[in-house]
Amino acid sequence: MIDFDEKIDRRNTHSVKWDVMEAVYGVPAEDGLAMWVADMDFRPPQAVNDTLQAMIDHGVHGYYAPDTSYKNAVCGWMARRHGWQIEPEWILTTHGLVAAVALAVQAYTEADDGVILFTPVYHAFASMVRKNNRRVVEAELVVEDGRYIMDMEALEASLDGTEKMLILCSPHNPGGRVWQLEELRALALFCQKHDLILLSDEIHHDLVFAPHKHIMMALAAPEIADRLVTLVAASKTFNLAGGMTGAAVIADEALRARFEAARQAAGASPNRFGMMMTEAAYNHGDEWLEALLAYLEENRRIFDAGVNAIPGVRSMDLQSTYLAWVDFSGTGMEVDDIIARVQGKARIAANYGESFGTGGEKYLRFNLGCPRAMVEDAVERLQLAFADLQ
Repeated sequence: MIDFDEKIDRRNTHSVKWDVMEAVYGVPAEDGLAMWVADMDFRPPQAVNDTLQAMIDHGVHGYYAPDTSYKNAVCGWMARRHGWQIEPEWILTTHGLVAAVALAVQAYTEADDGVILFTPVYHAFASMVRKNNRRVVEAELVVEDGRYIMDMEALEASLDGTEKMLILCSPHNPGGRVWQLEELRALALFCQKHDLILLSDEIHHDLVFAPHKHIMMALAAPEIADRLVTLVAASKTFNLAGGMTGAAVIADEALRARFEAARQAAGASPNRFGMMMTEAAYNHGDEWLEALLAYLEENRRIFDAGVNAIPGVRSMDLQSTYLAWVDFSGTGMEVDDIIARVQGKARIAANYGESFGTGGEKYLRFNLGCPRAMVEDAVERLQLAFADLQ
């Protein structure tokens, strides 16, 4: 088992998270804490690195095929971990899931069509919608009892009939919300009523803390298979983001054909390293994942206790993911002052809440997928940066 407490120096390794931090945030590389980009500072299961080593020892890195064993591994994982029985032919491999979002937008919508997002939400969704000349339709999430809920009545009242797709983040990033069965079914019926394609990005589906349980949308509402595209990947679960490998799982043949046409038009082909890493992780990663979840849960407890002790600061109850969503609005400060303290005084790089859309303006997102000593250091730095509020 991996030692999650081990400090692995990722500086000067072409790490976006660490090597671009100073350029983006002005946080010094020497003593700053990179808590922004959503990858972890942990090694993956040993089977993944063993697979890569075997590839290096072989020494020839040509085009990848066939994908039978890879697809069997994906099917096995979904059945074993989520009770979701899928067929290999439903799996369309993509160059990561951001690319999959773009392909779905191209496959199922036209220029100027509306694409609904529950904001604040993962910023790449809006980016892909806009870069493909579609319109972002924001449905702001409501905070109720310290967690996000979807206001379906407000959304319905805002529709003008030009909306063609709805993108769901399940579990939710950045709020960490695990949607319940009744919420998923209500959303599915809403999409059916309004003839919307439902793109369900479930990349964080393995990173859920007990007693919460992730429910695949395909299981929650099997009757909408003709309009459902599910996105999954091993990248968040096992820290394989650099492998740039994800999958669109589409049960309906006609819906799948439209996605495949967009994929073919993009000239997309599999990443050999990502496919083999994914297969190794799904076949041999169960024990590693259980250890990771226990470690992340304690990181979450330490971080929340520390930041919630700062007057006016509140970390949203994290039901899933390793991304803490912290509300600074209670401090009464302007956003620029909040950021100046976090970046300048605490020397921490965290994602700006406004980049996640309406409702995120006075939040920051902190990545807790790191050794515990770093989480403890971050808490101390934040408490010192806001010490005048104590």
